[in-house]
Amino acid sequence: MTDQCEEPLPDRVRHAIAEFNAGQYFEQHETLEAAWRAEPRPIRELYRGILQIGLACYQVQHANGVGAIKMLDRAQRWLQPFRPTCQGVEVDRLLADAEKLRNEIGRMGFNRLDRIDRSLFPIVHLLPANHPSTS
Repeated sequence: MTDQCEEPLPDRVRHAIAEFNAGQYFEQHETLEAAWRAEPRPIRELYRGILQIGLACYQVQHANGVGAIKMLDRAQRWLQPFRPTCQGVEVDRLLADAEKLRNEIGRMGFNRLDRIDRSLFPIVHLLPANHPSTS
């Protein structure tokens, strides 16, 4: 999988990450799902993990705490093999930020999801283009 992590991030995935970071969680889901379906190699699980975190944010926005926790837990499983970085994605940072959101959901409770500070929604950070990605 290390070789796949050294590859550049595909344009479709880069576009989906831009959607994710803009808070367009439904759109990022559609874009990343297409990338995930088109990719037969194990790297596809990186895309699925990012997609799951975006879906968790979408679930929080729609007051579905159970769904948000489920998505965050799944994302953790999918992203673990790609730590610390893969295809320029700062996976460790994304996982840490997702854990902060998960903790805040637990602290606030499912009945107060509308009060969760949206600045806690993770952002997918990318390494600079000239920085080697390691896995």
